Parts: sequence; structure tokens; C-alpha cells
Amino acid sequence: MRLETIQDLLLDQLKDIYSAETQLTKALPKLVRRVKNSSVKHALEEHLKETEKQVERLQTIQQSLGVKLSGKKCKAMEGLIEEGSEALHADGNEDVIDLLTVAGCQRIEHYEISAYETAISLAENLGFDEVADLLQENLQEEEAAEEKLSEISFSEFLERSDTELIEEEEDEFETAAT
Repeated sequence: MRLETIQDLLLDQLKDIYSAETQLTKALPKLVRRVKNSSVKHALEEHLKETEKQVERLQTIQQSLGVKLSGKKCKAMEGLIEEGSEALHADGNEDVIDLLTVAGCQRIEHYEISAYETAISLAENLGFDEVADLLQENLQEEEAAEEKLSEISFSEFLERSDTELIEEEEDEFETAAT
């Protein structure tokens, strides 16, 4: 890859984001099928719909810039999805597995937020205001999704007075320490 200008860098970043989002549209349905908690399931279903719209916005950017956004594989997203997929094969307490799924999705959201912030800065610097606006819409959805996942994580799992899970973990830590 040859980068000579900020425009080259923006195109590279857009390709990376496009790859990330398209990978996520394939991964999210698998997670939706795996989770048991209805709040997590609903949040992931809603974010899948948003992700599909985000891909459409990226395709609009592609058309307006007259470029192709396909052809690059976002290795970071590939790794995040692979790590998050551990929940698909996990065995144990369903609440803990759902919380693992939420944690993996939060990592993905943080990556996407960072990617969009970078691309927006580049687009604004280049005077591509319409591109920046479309990217800003995607960023706002990513931030809202991360906030929703944080809320679910706390209210559905961590806030509960379910001391059984904590006691099991303490026993495991004590056993591992000896």
C-alpha cells in the first residue's frame, strides 16, 4: 500500500472500516443466536440493523468519492470477532457467557469508535463535509451501542445481588492461588 497524501490515508481508513462493518454483519447473527439474555439479544439485533445501515452509508461514501472500499481485510476486526466468538463455544453459566459476549462486543465498539473518529478528522481536514457527516452518523450509533452494552452489563449482570457467581469466582481464585 502506498500512502502519499491525506486523501490516500482517508481511503485506506474507509476501506478498513468498510471491511470491519461487513465482517460484523456476518458475525452478529451468530452471537444473537447464542445469547440467552433477552436484553443482550435485543441490543445485538438492533445493532445488527444499525450496522447494515452503516454499510449502506459507507457505500454512499464510496459512490460520492468514486472509489472502491472493498479489497482490504480489517485484521483488527477479524481478531476482535475471533476473540468475541469464544462465547459461542463457551460452556458454563449462561449469564457469565452472555456477559463475555457483551464484553467482546464492547471491545468491538471501542475499536469502531476510534476508527470513525480518525476517518472523520481526515474527511473534515480534506473538506469532505458530506463524507464526514455520514461517518458522524455511524459514530453516533457506535457510541450509543457501546453505552447500551455498558448499561446492560451493569443492570442485567453486575448490579444484581446474585452473590452465587461471585462466590464461585472467589473459590476458583483461592484454589488457583494455592
